[in-house]
Amino acid sequence: MYERSRTVVRCAVGQTEEFNVEVGLHQGSALSPFLFAIVMDQLSEEVRQESPWTMMFADDIVICSESREQVEENLERWRFALERRGMKVSRSKTEYMCVNEREGSGTVRLQGEEVKKVQEFKYLGSTVQSNGECGKEVKKRVQAGWNGWRKVSGVLCDQKISARIKGKVYRTVVRPAMLYGLETVSLRKRQESELEVAELKMLRFSLGVTRLDRIRNEYIRGTAHVGRLGDKVREARLRWFGHVQRREIAETSQGSVLKLFSVAVSDSSQIVQQQESFPKLRQ
Repeated sequence: MYERSRTVVRCAVGQTEEFNVEVGLHQGSALSPFLFAIVMDQLSEEVRQESPWTMMFADDIVICSESREQVEENLERWRFALERRGMKVSRSKTEYMCVNEREGSGTVRLQGEEVKKVQEFKYLGSTVQSNGECGKEVKKRVQAGWNGWRKVSGVLCDQKISARIKGKVYRTVVRPAMLYGLETVSLRKRQESELEVAELKMLRFSLGVTRLDRIRNEYIRGTAHVGRLGDKVREARLRWFGHVQRREIAETSQGSVLKLFSVAVSDSSQIVQQQESFPKLRQ
């Protein structure tokens, strides 16, 4: 199906000339992601473990283990399985992270080369920290919300548009960016407050109201028809928990709902050394 396939690249000044696709899958084809997933599933069949010990999204792989020795052993098995079939594990992008580390020394090595150790990493849009905190993830969610707000500020700050329409645009464009992935994050009250403060600033800007006007937050939310962000986070968390409960046990371990796993990220491999670590209590 992909024999003699040709493609072009669209850029700011137009389109390039056609050229042959000789390596990989045809870029832009709707079938390419599906075919790649089939290939990766077949290549990793003999080394892949059940979730949460192995998690895959395209070529981003997470390996969870309870000790450094297990990490090195599993990583070497993955390297051998992939490289003997023509694929490579990126040494420069492979990293590892320890959760609740008790050991004072020791490293993870891949074919004698030391793997970079990190205290945090970003995987599938979410930031994971070795200490179990989620402060940086919350700050990134706030920044993502402001970025989304600026993109539609021409509509949200237009005095000719009703508050109801502004609230609908906000709920459709801005709030999803702020809530992305938070259903799996154990938020403290302080972090939940950070999100709500940012949201109220956006709503006040949108409605042309300042703190000097001394208008209560409840009135701002009611005018824009926007509920409390904390309630939406809890609603999303319960919805996600329901999905987990309905899944087959063979597909995912329900214990992973409570445990936090350290993960290392790379283009083709991510390593996790996991020890008992639970989300911190709300304060």
